Amino acid sequence: MKIVYMGTPDFAVAPLLALMKAGHKILAVVTQPDKQKGRGKELQMPPVKECAVSCGIPVLQPVKIRERESVEQLRQYPADVFVIAAFGQLLTQEILDMPKYGCINIHASLLPDYRGAAPIQWAVINGEKKAGVTIMQMEKGLDTGDMLLKREVEMDEKETGGSLHDKLMDLGAELIVEVLPLLEQGKIIPQKQGECSFYAKRLSKAMGLIDWNKEAVSIERLIRGLNPWPSAYAFYKGKVLKIWEADVETADIPKEKQSPPGTVVCVEKDSFVVQTGKDALRIRSLQLEGKKKVTARDFMLGYEVSCGMRLGQ
Repeated sequence: MKIVYMGTPDFAVAPLLALMKAGHKILAVVTQPDKQKGRGKELQMPPVKECAVSCGIPVLQPVKIRERESVEQLRQYPADVFVIAAFGQLLTQEILDMPKYGCINIHASLLPDYRGAAPIQWAVINGEKKAGVTIMQMEKGLDTGDMLLKREVEMDEKETGGSLHDKLMDLGAELIVEVLPLLEQGKIIPQKQGECSFYAKRLSKAMGLIDWNKEAVSIERLIRGLNPWPSAYAFYKGKVLKIWEADVETADIPKEKQSPPGTVVCVEKDSFVVQTGKDALRIRSLQLEGKKKVTARDFMLGYEVSCGMRLGQ
């Protein structure tokens, strides 16, 4: 099939490569504009653009795809279908109606649940046991279109946002290659979505601030879900302390004998334990502001960690 492909981050690279490998003709790639990154504020290409440029595919980077100039640019590419994967902009009905087979989206959740911008991370944060990818026919609503193909994966006990991202990226690549010939042959019966029980809102750095009053199990999921970005963090002597790995520690300690949440209650050779609103959290890996990620053992070789110390907000 002749395809216009829309995508921006790493998640969208594997499906693009899979479509090319399967013999589909990528007429053009549409992605977000280059952004300034790093201390030098140098312009950096989105991952999908890097892939497209290396493969000699024309690239469009509209600031707003709904503007007339951008719409007319799209009309120059007579595609059978538009394939979208984490593009980052909403499409107008005019664009949705352009190709013969419409616009097909690779969404990293088991729809209708986890519509929205960050389904992968929220699935980890909420403690789901399964996640997956849904290929859907796009409509004007946000992630509300008919489902064409859906497949789930089991989540590991220590699944992170990063590890689940890679699983679902590969699954999305597999499913989009599977669904397009079926769509072309009329062998797919679209399924309507039901009600969405959880909307996966966009992540922010502020979300990562650990509230030690919460249960240890909730904080541990937050740490894994926000790994690698935006990361969960507390404060150590006024500096940001990112927490990368931790385990839940359960103990039958009467409430009146517990230390205040955020207090270091145990220090051992390879780790230390912080009191939470319920149970406690054993810290395994962390990163102080301006420093590299290290094990708790290496951190304690250079910085004081003692019982009674508070990791504040």
